[in-house]
Amino acid sequence: ADLITISGYDGGTGASPLTSVKYAGSPWELGISETHQTLMQNNLRHKVRLQTDGGLKTGLDVVKGAILGAESFGFGTSVMVALGCKYLRICHLNNCATGVATQNKILRMNHFSGSPERVINYFKFIAQDVREILANLGFSSLNQIIGRTDLLKQIKGTTVKHRKLNLKNLLVKNNKKSGRYCTTKSNDPFDKAILAKKILRDAMPYIRKKQKKSFSYKVKNFNRSIGANLSGEIAKLYGNYGLKKNPITLYLEGTAGQSLGVWNADGVNIVLTGDSNDYVGKGMAGGEIIIKAPNQIKAIANKMIIIGNTCLYGATGGKLFAEGIAGERFGVRNSGCTAVVEGSGDHTCEYMTGGSVIVLGETGNNFGAGMTGGLAFVYDKDMSFKNKINSQSVEINNLSNKVFSKHQNYLLKMLKSYCKDTKSIHASNILNNYDDEIKHFVMVKPKSSNYNDLLILITKVA
Repeated sequence: ADLITISGYDGGTGASPLTSVKYAGSPWELGISETHQTLMQNNLRHKVRLQTDGGLKTGLDVVKGAILGAESFGFGTSVMVALGCKYLRICHLNNCATGVATQNKILRMNHFSGSPERVINYFKFIAQDVREILANLGFSSLNQIIGRTDLLKQIKGTTVKHRKLNLKNLLVKNNKKSGRYCTTKSNDPFDKAILAKKILRDAMPYIRKKQKKSFSYKVKNFNRSIGANLSGEIAKLYGNYGLKKNPITLYLEGTAGQSLGVWNADGVNIVLTGDSNDYVGKGMAGGEIIIKAPNQIKAIANKMIIIGNTCLYGATGGKLFAEGIAGERFGVRNSGCTAVVEGSGDHTCEYMTGGSVIVLGETGNNFGAGMTGGLAFVYDKDMSFKNKINSQSVEINNLSNKVFSKHQNYLLKMLKSYCKDTKSIHASNILNNYDDEIKHFVMVKPKSSNYNDLLILITKVA
C-alpha cells in the first residue's frame, strides 16, 4: 500500500441512517495509533502514507492526529457546511433546502450559494490554526510532531466512567530507529499486471489507427482491473467517447479479478464467459461489459451469482449485462449506466442518481436507499418486493398499468438487447411470454421524481 486511510465513527453523509452515524465503529484515534505503531514495529512506516478522517473540524484535530501518527487528513462534513449545507439530513429525499445535495436544477439555481473561495478560506483557517499550535509547541512543521506521542498526556476524566479509562497504549512509542512518517514516493506493486500489460501492447497499434479489433484471452481471479489501462490510453488520445465507432473488444474466458472494466471508456467492449469479482464497471463512462454464464450452467444461471459486490460504483455511462445474480450494493451511485442482471443482494441502487437498472429476479433488502434519480425495473413474481424497498427514499408502481406503455416499450427493448448479447434462457422465457409476464414487473423511482421525466432522461442515455 502507498496510502492507508483510517476512518472513524464521526462524520458521515447526511443521507446516512442514524444507525450508521451514532454508536457505529470506533474513534479514528484508536485506529491511527494502532496502525502507526504496527508499521513502526515492522520498520514499514517510511513506506506508507497514513491518512485519517471522521469529523475533523479544527487545527487541533489535525495536530492530535499527527501526534498519533497521521500525516494526511480528510475533511468532509465541515467542507459541506462551508459550502452552505445546514445538515438537515434530507440528502436522500432530493429536496435539499440549500441546493447542495440534489438532482433538482431549480433547487441548485435558487438556493446554492457556495463557492470554491469558501472552501479555500476554511482550509486557510485550518492551516493557520495548525501553525499557531505548532509554534506554541516549539515546532515549525507538521512532520516534526508525527508520532511524537510524548507530546500528549491523558487528562483526568470528568465522570466515574472517564476516570476508569486507560489510554496508555495509544501513547506507546516503539522502534525509535524507524522513520516516523512516509518518505517513499511509491512502492512497487505486488500485482505485476502481466495480462493487462499484454492486452495493452496487443491493442495499442489499433487504438492509434482508430481501427476496430477483437482479442481473446483467458482470465483468472488475480487478473485485476482488466481494461483499465486500455480505457486510460483511449481517453488520453480521444477522450472518453472518441473511439465509440471503432471499439477494441476483449473476449475473455474464466474468472476475472476485482474491478473488471473499471473506468471503462467508449471504445472498450468486454465480453466475459465466466464470472467476476467485486467492482465490475466501477466508474465506467461508456462501452459495454457483458458477462455470460458458460453453456453448461445456462439453465440455472438466474440462480447463481455471477458478479460480486459494489458493481457499477459511481458509473456515469455505458452498458452492463450480467447473466446471473449480482452481490450487494449493485448500482451504488450509478449516475448514467444501463444495467441488466438476474438478481441482486442488499442495498441495490443505493444513492443512485441516474441511468436504469433492470433486475430479472429477487433482490435483497433496502432497495433504493438514498436514490435520487434514475429508474429501476424489478421482476417481482412472488410479490415480495414491496417489503424490500427503502420506503423513505423510493416508491413503486406496477409496470402493467396502461399509462406506462412507453416504459413497457423501453423494458422490452432492453430485454431484447440483453437476450441477444447473453443468450439468457431466463430472459428468453420472459420475452416469449411478455404479455403475461409484464404484470410481474414493478418500477422503482425516487419519491420526488416523475416517471415520465425519468424515462426521457434514461432514454437519452441509452
